[in-house]
Amino acid sequence: MLDKIKEQIAEVERFEAATPEALEAFRIKYLGRNGLLNDFFAAFKSVPNDQKKVFGQTINELKNKAEEKVNSLREALENGVEQLGVYGDLTRPAEPVQLGSRHPISLVKNQIIDIFSSIGFNVSEGPEIEDDWHNFTALNLPEYHPARDMQDTFFIQTNPDILLRTHTSSVQVRYMEGNQPPIRTISPGRVFRNEAVSSRSHCIFHQVEGLYIDKDVSFADLKQTLLYFTKEMFGKSKIRLRPSYFPFTEPSAEVDIYWGLNNEIDYRITKGTGWLEIMGCGMVDPNVLKNCGIDPEVNTGFAFGMGIERIAMLLHQIGDIRLFYENDVRFLEQFKSTI
Repeated sequence: MLDKIKEQIAEVERFEAATPEALEAFRIKYLGRNGLLNDFFAAFKSVPNDQKKVFGQTINELKNKAEEKVNSLREALENGVEQLGVYGDLTRPAEPVQLGSRHPISLVKNQIIDIFSSIGFNVSEGPEIEDDWHNFTALNLPEYHPARDMQDTFFIQTNPDILLRTHTSSVQVRYMEGNQPPIRTISPGRVFRNEAVSSRSHCIFHQVEGLYIDKDVSFADLKQTLLYFTKEMFGKSKIRLRPSYFPFTEPSAEVDIYWGLNNEIDYRITKGTGWLEIMGCGMVDPNVLKNCGIDPEVNTGFAFGMGIERIAMLLHQIGDIRLFYENDVRFLEQFKSTI
């Protein structure tokens, strides 16, 4: 009889229940009114007196192990049901997910790219760490040229020929070196200039520069391209081109759009004139074409460039350029609904 009780102890230790029903059957088998423990206790009367102590201790051990097994398995099954209720119920409402948004600089850049892509411009990119040739010399800015002072540059101290690009015109140079006309490309990217940070300027900003080179390209083509862009970007159909100077274009011009004087903000941002400068442009200087391996006797072209931050500030009425770089969630959340 003692051996039979020990066998039941081993069986209790091995028992596992996958369902509440199996656990209840186990409980009834050992702890129920007609269970095995009652049978063993009934047989206790017929055990010889010298064996009753060991027999009683063994029965109690079986009882304790059976009760412990029932309690531990019941707790495990209840926890499993609760976890299933929380994570396995697909009808429960989902936890709210915080949606991110594109940065306003990315939004405006993508909008500009889409506008020019619709009229045949592709996108070209280049390195942000440039050499002197691609950033200056090839663009009609030889060493010691006074126009280099127009752009305060971050040079790499260990190698004065290496610098952080001051404009994405360097990408256009690389593109012309690797491609022959017809060329129609825009170059968006980040540029760097050693300027004091203020509400209107920053040492890091973004540009989009465009380039079109082919036979018989004229200034009229440039004007029509820019007019199309301003209509699509701003909904403005009136522009003017003012004579200006850029070393890599001749003739050169600044482009203004007529923003209007409909409210106080219009008066403030246009200084009461209604006109607003948005970019620079011009016909590509023949020396630049020659430096890049393109015959200026056969081909002509135009180029233009604009600051993405300036466009974004106009579109969204942002008064401080530093907001683009401070990663203030309160500022960025305003653009969640912008496509």
